[in-house]
Amino acid sequence: MKKLLIIALAAFAAFTAQAQQMGKVNFQELVMLMPEMDAARETMSASQKEAEETYASMVEEYQSKATQYQQKSASWTAAIKESKEKELMDIQNRIQEFQQSISQELQQQQSQLTAPIQEKANKAVTEIAKAKGLAILFDATQAIYFDDKVVVDLTAEARKALNIPEGRTLETLQAELQAKAEAAQK
Repeated sequence: MKKLLIIALAAFAAFTAQAQQMGKVNFQELVMLMPEMDAARETMSASQKEAEETYASMVEEYQSKATQYQQKSASWTAAIKESKEKELMDIQNRIQEFQQSISQELQQQQSQLTAPIQEKANKAVTEIAKAKGLAILFDATQAIYFDDKVVVDLTAEARKALNIPEGRTLETLQAELQAKAEAAQK
């Protein structure tokens, strides 16, 4: 009897879900293509570049002092040699600490920059879904199958609401980013 009740409830839930209108949206695409995300990427890129320059400077300092140590250590007294070895160890420790802390800081910065963008996209998509009277909204990238007769795709409408330029796709975004990276290398 209990199994029959569970089966009946599951069938009712499935019927109810199909009877109510459902929607889908490619949320990740929306967020990646939003104009606000361009500014976040620029900020992250600048921070990453600064971190790389700082790291390179630290490594250069270490290499310079290591080379000096190798070339001159034979003529140094024990006290000078010990002092230079300690200095090299200190630089190595600073480099390791920097690597660990900068990685965490960059991840935190990315989260801080993208959180309001994701919230804005979520709000826009939710408002559109409510206005259309949808009972359920799925992320198109997470579901395995959608019956297009039952599920309404809100991605195009959400793109307009979020001011994503027409014709801008993940492919065009990737081309833009690659062109910027190549220009920066020159």
